[in-house]
Order: sequence, then structure tokens, then C-alpha cells
Amino acid sequence: MNDFNDFNNPQVARLPKHLRQYIVDQHYEKYTPVDQAVWRYVMRQNYSYLKHVAYYPYIKGLQRAGLSIEYIPDLQTMNDNLGKIGWGAVTVDGFIPPAAFMEYQAYRVLVIAADIRQINHIEYTPAPDIIHESAGHAPIIADTDYNNYLSYFGSIGAKAMFSAKDFELYEAIRHLSILKEATDAPEHEIAKAEQQLAHISENMGEPSEMALLGRLHWWTVEYGLIGTLEDPKIYGAGLLSSIGESASCMKPEVKKLWYNLDTVNYTYDITKPQPQLFVTPTFQNLIDVLEAFADTMAFRRGGSEGIMKAIACKNPATAVYSSGLQVTGVFSDMGLDTDDQLTFIKTHGPSALALRGKQLESHGKHYHKDGFSSPVGRLKGSEKPLEDMDDTELRALGIERNGVASLEFESGIRVQGLVLDLLRDAGKTVLITFKDCTVKESNGNILFQPDWGLYDMAVGARIVSVFNGAADKEAYEEITYVSGKQTHKVVYDEKTLQLHNIYTQVRRIREQGEGYEALADLFAELKAQFRDDWLAALEIMEILYHKQINPDLEKEVRIYLELKAAAEPELSKLINDGLHVIKNPVTQLINEEED
Repeated sequence: MNDFNDFNNPQVARLPKHLRQYIVDQHYEKYTPVDQAVWRYVMRQNYSYLKHVAYYPYIKGLQRAGLSIEYIPDLQTMNDNLGKIGWGAVTVDGFIPPAAFMEYQAYRVLVIAADIRQINHIEYTPAPDIIHESAGHAPIIADTDYNNYLSYFGSIGAKAMFSAKDFELYEAIRHLSILKEATDAPEHEIAKAEQQLAHISENMGEPSEMALLGRLHWWTVEYGLIGTLEDPKIYGAGLLSSIGESASCMKPEVKKLWYNLDTVNYTYDITKPQPQLFVTPTFQNLIDVLEAFADTMAFRRGGSEGIMKAIACKNPATAVYSSGLQVTGVFSDMGLDTDDQLTFIKTHGPSALALRGKQLESHGKHYHKDGFSSPVGRLKGSEKPLEDMDDTELRALGIERNGVASLEFESGIRVQGLVLDLLRDAGKTVLITFKDCTVKESNGNILFQPDWGLYDMAVGARIVSVFNGAADKEAYEEITYVSGKQTHKVVYDEKTLQLHNIYTQVRRIREQGEGYEALADLFAELKAQFRDDWLAALEIMEILYHKQINPDLEKEVRIYLELKAAAEPELSKLINDGLHVIKNPVTQLINEEED
């Protein structure tokens, strides 16, 4: 991706290659006149209602993020504005892996799905879309306490351990969301994907760190309330971008509970309105709860508990020795003594060694292609950990170049061989390389023998941290760039283009303040050719009402819409809400707030 566009935004420019691979071009030209009208409808509805229940001045937040009510945001404009408050934005293709999503947050970059919901999903879509990501998340970014929480959450979330089931769940959710937003997906395919997702969801087992963090993210970033239990305000993006649930969530039947560490025990269902919501008194409380949860995580606790989580993950993870050496790979085994303390760790398949997040030369996944195994612990009878011994103490054990060493660990593991090399870092011995080496457990079980080649022994009395993914992501991960040339070139049939033309003309008349006489013909065309459409008729009604022209046509359009609302229950709320905003214009409300 040599033509990577950083939008002249420092935060975007800092993104590493393994995150850049998810970025796709926005392709602003793909948004149709109907898409633009959908954006405008949702934003007008949002502002009309959210001025009462949003935590912060919604319109000021939109403006600071480079968003308008009238048009789908352009990524360059958003980056120009977000850059002023130390954030950036990129567009991606739908759901991306949760760990990557978290890491973007840590880099202070908003991830925005490039697509916009179809008109038949205008109230809510399970798929990420530009309305949810930009109109929901971006306006509150200007709040310093909140954006500090968001980036800190990202840095914690990027280290969270997955279970293998989490990966299955992510793939199932992504698959279903793509099908649901596709215009031509067969119903049986959607039903099959829903069954698959339900089956995985019901058989998740014990929730992983990432699953528990996902709950905290959901009840704060997506569905959070702030203030008091009696009079909370919305700051969660899921609520702010859902014109249905932002209203229904304030009803008394939706329980309001204080947000604390116990919130992690509440599961959620993305397909249904939430039965309860959590209220935080301040954004600082969000950071305090996150900090308390982080203290329970493997990246802070390490030990056998952390390695067990890594084994359950079945995907690359990193264990950090107390010497600072980082071992990345798919963990497959470990040894425990009678006190449940680690005696050795083992990976299988491509593995790598690193220090401070940088892969060691000649210790990448091609060199350790079949896995890595090493003892953990102290030497028997030694008061000082091996990693802390000075040159004299090491020589006494035969640990010097071309020395012959015979080491016995407290666990009973014995390592014997010729020392070829040793690596020291920041005053600690971190790695010893042996030739003609034998490694045995106390019961005689062989862990390594001379004809297997050189033996690299990690040095460290303890495993102090275990976290998701590679220590050096750039060196370890395969960067498989997602093509910037996604299927953005949609070919519309003649009739759809005719409808697009009606929307374009209505917008031009509204914005230029001329050509009102064409509205009667446009409405007649809508009635004759596009009986399913309601939004263009609403926009025509808006112009007639505000300009007070052609009262007979205005009456005809209003009756048409009212009959449609009565005959088609699924459109009833959308049309009535649209009529309400016409009579209570948003521009007037914007001016009031700006004053």
C-alpha cells in the first residue's frame, strides 16, 4: 500500500502496517442521492430528539468533528477537524477483528465503516455503517475526559486474551452483517447465518478477557449513560445513532443501574433493545472501572493462569519472562509444579523472540518455525535468579562462550550442553544458546536432544505478562493488504437511476431556492413509478411547508404520506417522525444552541 493516504493527519500517519491493511478508500462518489437523503433524515431526527437527552451539545460536537446534518461526511474534512483535537479517522470494510479495532482506538484513530445503511434499515442496522461510526462516535471525541478513556480502553483491549470461540463468533457476526446489508441475499442464506451465530453464541463457554471487555465497551462506548439514575444523559454511540432506541431507552421500563465492575457480568444481544442500561456519574469513573478490570488480566498477572488463557486462545499470543524476553507463538503446553508454579512453556508452529516489542535478529518465525520450548524458574540452590547473575556468577556455572554448563532448575528440569552464545539486555541475561544440548524433566522425559539442532533457552524466573497477539506485529504478522479497489462500482438499473434523479432534483430545489414549479411533476412521477418510496415525498412536503407555496399540493402530499403511514405499519413511525421534524425545523434548533 505505497499510496497510503494519511489525510495529513498525524494520528493516521502513525498507524503501523498491520493496521493499515484494513483501510479502504471511502469512494465518496459511490454514495447515491438516496444515501445522502438517508443521512440527512437520520441526522435531522437525531438532532431533533437528542438535544434533550444527549450528554453534550450534539451539534457543536458534530461541527468540531467536521460533520454536517446535510451531507455524508468526507474523510478529509473529518481528519482536518479531528486533527485539531489529536484524533484521526479512516474508513474500513465492515467489521474488523476486535483486537485491531481496539488498537486503532489506542492510536486515537476512529474506525468508520465506509458503507451507509439501506433505506429499509434506516432506524437500525446490525452492520457497522458511516452513520453509527461518525454521527455516533465522532461528536463526543472533543470531550477530553472521554477521548482519554477511549484511547486507554484501546490500549488495554489490544492486549486482551481471546478464546478460540471468540474468533468463531467474530466471523459469524461479520458474515451475518454482510448478508443483511446485501441487496440480493437469499432469505435462506440469512436464516442459516442466524442459526450459525445463535449456535456459537449459546456454546461460548467461560467468557474470555476480550468477551468481558466487550461487555464493558458495549455498556459504555456504545450504550452508556452519564449523570444520575433519575436524569441520565446519553453518550453511547449505539444509542446516539439509533433513532429508535435513543427515544425508547429513556422509558422507565428500561432499568437504569450504576456502572461499576459488576457490569462485566451483564451480557448483551446486539439484535434487541437493551433491558437495562448503566449510568456513570463521571467519565473518570469509566477509567477507574477499566483499571480495576485490567488488574485481573493476563497481561498484568502472567503466570500459569496467563499461559492457560494463551493455550485456550489457539492463536498467537506473547509470554514475557521476568528478564524481559518476549516469546510469541501459539501456546500448546506448560509444566506446573506442586504449587501450580510454571516449570516450562511450549509453543507449536511459527514462533519468535523479541525484546521491548522488537524481534531479535535471527529469532523470527522462520527460524523457530516448529515452535519454541523453554524452562521457567530458578536454579536449584541458587539465591539469585539466573537472569540477575553477573559474569563471575555465570562463569561459575559454565555459562560463557564455549563453556560447558549443567543447570538444574528447582522444578527438576536439567539442561546440559555447550554454550555457544548468550544475550544480555539492560543488565539481565535473557537468552542462552546451546550446542549438543539435552533437556530432561526429573522423571526422565526428554524435552530436547542434541540431534534436534541448537537449543535456545529463554532465561527468567517467572512469566510476568501474557497478552494477545505478537510482541513485534510488523515482523510476525502476515500483512495481507485488503485491496483499495473494493466493489464500489455498483451498476444501477434505469428505474433506480430515475429515482436517484428525483432525489437529486428535490435537493437542488431545496438548496438553490428556485424551480419550485417542478415539484408537482416530481411528486406525480413518484406516485406513478415509485409507490414504495416515502422519503422523497417527505422532502417535497418539507419544501412546500416551509416555503408556503402551492398549499393544494402540500395537502395532497401530506395526505399521501398519512395514508401510507396508516397502511404500512413499518413506515408509520418513520413518516410521522419526519412530519414532526418538518413542523419543528432543525435549523431553528441549531441556531438556538449556537447562540
